Amino acid sequence: MAEEEKSSTESVENKDELQILKELVDDLYKFRDCYFETHSIEEAGRKQSDVAEQMEQTLKKVEEKEERFKHKVEFLLLKGSCLNVAPHFSAAAEECLSRAVKLEPGLVEGWNMLGEQYWKKGDLIGAKNCFTGALQQSKNKVSLRSLSMVLRQLPAPDGDTLMKQMMESVDLARQAVQMDVSDGTSWFVLGNTYVSLFFNCGQNPQVSQQALSAYSKSESVDKASSCCPELHYNRATLLQFEEMYTSALTGYSRAAALDPDFKDPQTREKQLLEYLDKVTDLIQNKGKVKARCLRKMLSTLNTSALGPCSSPQFRSPTGRVGSLEPRTISALTHGHNAGVAALGKVVFSLASEGRMAFTFGMVDSEETCIVVMVYNTANSWGVLIGDSVVIPEPQVKRHSITHKDKSYDFRSIRVASPLLLIVNGRRQNAQSQIITSVSYKPQHE
Repeated sequence: MAEEEKSSTESVENKDELQILKELVDDLYKFRDCYFETHSIEEAGRKQSDVAEQMEQTLKKVEEKEERFKHKVEFLLLKGSCLNVAPHFSAAAEECLSRAVKLEPGLVEGWNMLGEQYWKKGDLIGAKNCFTGALQQSKNKVSLRSLSMVLRQLPAPDGDTLMKQMMESVDLARQAVQMDVSDGTSWFVLGNTYVSLFFNCGQNPQVSQQALSAYSKSESVDKASSCCPELHYNRATLLQFEEMYTSALTGYSRAAALDPDFKDPQTREKQLLEYLDKVTDLIQNKGKVKARCLRKMLSTLNTSALGPCSSPQFRSPTGRVGSLEPRTISALTHGHNAGVAALGKVVFSLASEGRMAFTFGMVDSEETCIVVMVYNTANSWGVLIGDSVVIPEPQVKRHSITHKDKSYDFRSIRVASPLLLIVNGRRQNAQSQIITSVSYKPQHE
């Protein structure tokens, strides 16, 4: 009887000590995820080292109990979890978590963290197996959204497989959100899933809006999400493609401030500002083409350049059948210009670093210059100075951009594909187009 009481007392003490360790590990994750609730943005550069220091302090306290608990599943899980807070792969974490799930195969949390370690190591198949195995034990939001992420990273042998993976990824991310609509991380992963779907499967504007809505929801339900540099960077990438430049620049700037070691946002912000500087300068100077050369160039511009657009059988991008009426740039209205075509001569083209569109400037018969942004172009495609270009039913946009001490104001025409253009009276061949691939940063949850 006395021995039973002693055993029961030891069990309670063990449970209490493990609970204390769990609280320490939970505090470590709170310190990482809510860092900016207790630190200013100016301290962002210290976050990684502060988290690493906090991890070492927590790990030391955990390891003080190792001799006593090293064969217990709960202890192995806590030690693995402590090590898993770091952004990089940890062999020690993998070992602890592997032992934990071997001792208790139904340990969902262990499988999820082991999957994260495989992800960090670059073993996507291993990660997928862990998250799939965890879901076989119990449906949970972490496995669902993690598996969604892995499916987007797995290489696809063909377009059909890619589409299948994308749709499965979206479904898993949606399920994760449905399990807990107040989880900001799940909304963030859903936003990333929509971004990936948008760029890989048809650039549907509705999908773009779904991505932006998911990111906004992530911030509204979880304060920590608004301090996630990857969220601001990924959203800014999409906003830049959508030509929402002020918001894109703000996003890149915010991501860079939140993580000074994350260099991509700084690079993108700098490249976009340089691009806008060049574009506005070239528009103002009409590509720096001398007046005499420009007059000579425009003297050869006539309606014969319309090519197939002058035919009554011409089918416009919207499906309208009938010839198009040439219009000067100044006569074009903002938005979609149905039944008309913009006609001009190329006076400059711009190949900027990190560009999302092939950009060129076009001058019409009135010597008005406008910038044209053509998306989804093959690297080999382009137009030359002096080329005659016709843009059927042009989509015109006015840009008023402000960022820090800079401001820009200009009009542009957006062209979704080079296949929509008529260059020197001819349609462009199928090899002119290749679907844009834009990189964004996945997160290791």
